[in-house]
Amino acid sequence: MASAIPGPRELPESKYDLSTYWGRVKHSAGVSDPRMLLVTKKDLEESKSLVSAYKNGKIANMTPELWRAKLVLDSTIHPDTGEPVLLPFRMSSYVLSNLVVTVGMLTPNLGTAGTLFWQIANQSLNVAINTANSNKSHPLSTAQLAQSYALAVSASCGVALGLNAIVPRLKHVSANTRLILGRLVPFAAVVSAGIVNVFLMRGEEIRKGISVYDVDTNEDLGTSRKAAVFAVGETAASRVINATPIMVLPPLILVRLQKRFKMNKRVETATNLGLILATSFVALPFALGIFPQRRVWSVDRLEKDKFEGVRNSKGESVRKVWFNRGM
Repeated sequence: MASAIPGPRELPESKYDLSTYWGRVKHSAGVSDPRMLLVTKKDLEESKSLVSAYKNGKIANMTPELWRAKLVLDSTIHPDTGEPVLLPFRMSSYVLSNLVVTVGMLTPNLGTAGTLFWQIANQSLNVAINTANSNKSHPLSTAQLAQSYALAVSASCGVALGLNAIVPRLKHVSANTRLILGRLVPFAAVVSAGIVNVFLMRGEEIRKGISVYDVDTNEDLGTSRKAAVFAVGETAASRVINATPIMVLPPLILVRLQKRFKMNKRVETATNLGLILATSFVALPFALGIFPQRRVWSVDRLEKDKFEGVRNSKGESVRKVWFNRGM
């Protein structure tokens, strides 16, 4: 991100108003824009130079070129390391990287082997994305990472296989309802595993707390476990919201199309691919924009034994703090 470029002057957080839902949607659309994958090494260096010039006072105001430079860095650079995130795991590659595994998971009439394969593939990709974009202040050990991966895979496979066995045995629902429920099994599996994965991957944050900052001075006031629990919980909720349109709408639309038109396997696969791709590109920014990245809290919501009566370096009583929710 552009924040990784050193300099005494801060860049504006976004060209859009992130206090509004529509502003966050437009901001998310820019960061997840797949055209950012076409950025070259030369583009990256030029963007770094522009941002550095602004942060060190050599450029007075934000220009269209500077906004694009910020977008290039925000979609390419890790904020902690200052190095480019591996290309398949960048947010701008999110739709394309997930496309194959999503199509695999939503393929109708998968057998046991197919279900297991695609759930494992999906969790492998999720762990890779989470690791590549994780907060480096609380890095996970190899053992913790392996545990997170194993439990996420177990959760997704267990839910998928369990529901695949239960749904056909439901006797008090119509055949059409059973068909629809069967198509939604991958959604239930992905959501349950995603929640498990978030809490495991960010467990250190819950145990140690995350940094909170004075709204007025941006001073680091210390770490708060209450803020961490909220941030991780809201991130888990955002995973459910992000997965919902992509994992729910295409299978439901496909069921309707299959009833109206005769489809062979090739047409069915192509239609499924098109539905998932279109839904992903359209729905992702709207889902990402649900929750603000930067959360503002009253200091009263933090641990009283640690933050009651806290003052900033100016000696002023701190009333509000902010913290980064994380991805």
